[in-house]
Amino acid sequence: MSTTPPTSRFDITSRDDATERSLESLALGAGAAGFVVVGLVAVVVFRFGEAPIAGPGSVGQFSAIAAAVVAILVFIAGRWLVRRGARVRPLDVVDLVALAFAHGIIALLSWTLVADILEQGFLGAEVYGLAVIVLAAGVAAVTGYIVFHSAVHMDLQLLAVVLAVFLVEGIIASMLTASDPLWWKDNLSALGMNNDLSSMTFNITLIVAGILVTTLARAATAGIPTSNPRGIGRVRVSLVVVGVFLGLVGVFPVDDFFALHTGVASGMAVAFGVLVLRLRAWIPGMPRPFVLLGLVFVATIVVLAVFFAIGYYTLTAVELVAGMLVFTWIVLFIRNAAALAQDAVRLPEAAE
Repeated sequence: MSTTPPTSRFDITSRDDATERSLESLALGAGAAGFVVVGLVAVVVFRFGEAPIAGPGSVGQFSAIAAAVVAILVFIAGRWLVRRGARVRPLDVVDLVALAFAHGIIALLSWTLVADILEQGFLGAEVYGLAVIVLAAGVAAVTGYIVFHSAVHMDLQLLAVVLAVFLVEGIIASMLTASDPLWWKDNLSALGMNNDLSSMTFNITLIVAGILVTTLARAATAGIPTSNPRGIGRVRVSLVVVGVFLGLVGVFPVDDFFALHTGVASGMAVAFGVLVLRLRAWIPGMPRPFVLLGLVFVATIVVLAVFFAIGYYTLTAVELVAGMLVFTWIVLFIRNAAALAQDAVRLPEAAE
């Protein structure tokens, strides 16, 4: 008797009409629509005049903002296409908004970075009027095409990549625009202070990243075989706590809510530690190398904390390394959980 793998809400294979050829055609259509619409808006904004590559009033700034809008709209349209007719729950709406926003921010920051790099290579250069229109429209077309593919092929692995890219780009952007260039002498949370654009970027990044972690927690734990009847629920709750507390770190900036900020940040670390230490008991089939790797990560974080306590490391260094290890573990957990679920489908007797 054949067994079909469990599908998450990111899976589109259940739609018979969503063939790869039709999706490719729709992706091209999304890119073409972005090209035309943004091109027309660029004509109105620039009036075929010259513009700098980067900075205020530049083609780079306009293209990045336009790409962000295109990314948000195209992602929503793509998810609606593959899920039309499906029952929509409140959490699905939250997931959609967070993912669309994450794609928009990734587009905004990525194209801004490209423009800044090109500006350094062409110092003082101005972009001709017609080229401004074509470049802006081309950026929108490429963004629409890529984001549509992301929307209709969204799965756990791709979601993990989106989370990682969004978190890294958001924090780096906050670092580069921080009003206090010596913020790193305090701690990573100092980026969320001062109520300026940099702090807003940092806090929003954490809030949206927290929502994405809860999305991963609910989706990644679906269909994992385990002999512990309560194990999956406890793993899911632990990951959701990590995501919720991560978001609350952004909701409560350290300068205004020191006690709450410290409490949720510490709670996030405790939830992660409990999850790693109890993972083998909750999901006995989880590969031993991955379990051992998690223990190494936790031990590393503890050692770094000790180094900070004796004054050898700064708190910023501890937070950066610990954050990198935590999110690396989450990405690896998704891949190992998916492998475990697939093996259970191919060899049903292994799950008994």
